[in-house]
Order: sequence, then structure tokens, then C-alpha cells
Amino acid sequence: MLDYSGQVSVVTLTSTEEKPAVLISEPDTEFIELIKRTGGPNIQSCYQCGTCSGSCPAGARTNYLVRGIIRKALLGLKEEVISAPELWYCTTCYTCTDRCPQDVKPTDVIKAIRNIAVQEGYMLPPHQKVAQKVLETGHAVPLDKESWQKLREKVGLEPVPPNASRYPEAIEEIMKISKKSGFDKLVEEKEE
Repeated sequence: MLDYSGQVSVVTLTSTEEKPAVLISEPDTEFIELIKRTGGPNIQSCYQCGTCSGSCPAGARTNYLVRGIIRKALLGLKEEVISAPELWYCTTCYTCTDRCPQDVKPTDVIKAIRNIAVQEGYMLPPHQKVAQKVLETGHAVPLDKESWQKLREKVGLEPVPPNASRYPEAIEEIMKISKKSGFDKLVEEKEE
């Protein structure tokens, strides 16, 4: 719909909360191409049927709407999409991808947009902390060595699980990859 200033006014939602109409004077068409290159090549096949949002377990318990994020992305609303906290509500269960009649692969689209968001400096603090833990310890949820080792031994398991925690050289490799790719800089705590 056109408003009196000649701008296109579009009502889009990324969550179940009511939000004001978004005015689009110049949509960022490069954003769609970036999403396609980053891992969401089928985004433009979406015709907004709502199957993704209707089948989303996270959406059933939060204000998350997959369809709303994809719609805003298709409108080129890059800043609104990458800064939306709802972008991080997806649990990557792939239910939406399994059910999508257009093979949009919504989970891949969401992951691509998240990658773009991180590159642009947007990441929820809990995700940032998990990424930092992976870089420090090689594992997202490091175990308290003494108490967990004793418990694991007590039930007949090896003291350290077979993940990067067991292999210091793996942690070194994670750090090298992180530094080489610049991921360590993306997840470091920013001073405000």
C-alpha cells in the first residue's frame, strides 16, 4: 500500500507481537542475494504459506515467526532482520524444512541470516558466551573436571568424554581456525 509520501508501507511481523507498519523507501535487494550466497539459495521460492510458522515448535512457545523473518528478508529489510532477537529463537529442528512445500529450506535461510548477523556484529549474549566457551575449552558446555570426572568414573565411563575436552590439540586447532577465520573477533566481548 502507498502512503501519501509515495513510500511503500508494509506490515510485516517477525513475532506475534503487533508492530507498526514498516516504511520502505529503498529495499536492500543485495540482502536477498547475500542470503542466497550464504546458505539460503531457495529463499525466493517462499510464497508465504505459513507452513513453517505453523509447524515450528519454538513458535508454539515463543513469539517467533519463521515466516515473518523470511518475509522481511524478501522485502530487503536487512537491518530489521539481522537485529531481531527472534532470529535466535530457532532451535534448528528442521521441522519447517521437512514440511515446506516450496523447498525453501527455512532452517538454512535462518542459519544464513544468523551468519550475516554475526558478521554485522549482532549476536545474543548467551550465544556469544557459548561461542566463547567453545573457543576456550573446545566444548559448548565444559564440564567441571573434578566432580564430573569422579561421577563418570563411578558409573564406569572414562573420566573425560570423547570430545575436544579430551584432546588439547583439538582445542588448539579450534583456536587456529577461529583466528584464521576471524570468528574469535566476532564473538569477543565488546566494551560499551
